[in-house]
Amino acid sequence: MKITNAEIVISAVSQKQYPNDQLPEIALAGRSNVGKSSFINTIINRKNLARTSSKPGKTQTLNFYKLNNAFYFVDVPGYGYAKVSKKEREKWGKMMEEYFQTRDTLNAVILITDVRHEPTSDDIQMYDFLKYYQLPVIVVATKLDKVPKNKIDAHLKRTKETLEMEADDYLLPFSAEKGYGKEEAWNLLKKFI
Repeated sequence: MKITNAEIVISAVSQKQYPNDQLPEIALAGRSNVGKSSFINTIINRKNLARTSSKPGKTQTLNFYKLNNAFYFVDVPGYGYAKVSKKEREKWGKMMEEYFQTRDTLNAVILITDVRHEPTSDDIQMYDFLKYYQLPVIVVATKLDKVPKNKIDAHLKRTKETLEMEADDYLLPFSAEKGYGKEEAWNLLKKFI
């Protein structure tokens, strides 16, 4: 898919701030510093619409990116970052919970994991949370370029098994660095927009 128009519409902290144009939404969730912003920038062919940072915990709001005036990517705060106060993490948790539970226009969630590592307990908790609310999940296993070719299948299998992925969910190998998986990502996402 060619993205000709991309803009951040709002950084929201509560329901009353969400856009109300009823366009389909795909949320992006994942641990802090797992590559959500890099995924967004790579897939829409922009250098820095979504800000990347070497400092985890940068995204502290629900960032609504409107693409082609047709749908949204919604970047939610990363989880599992220890340097954020417990109180702040609870605030993010409530904000994300409200969004995932109440948003009618949310059609799917991209859960970004790092293929080099086994999914963490936070990843498992997020996956289970999304499945509890019966949301379609696309697990994007990033940093594929950092894994030796002969170990990719084993790493993907481990991700699938650790998350106990359901048959109707998707696992997509991806590399922002090399652009690998970009076309496959759009083929999947088109089903939800």
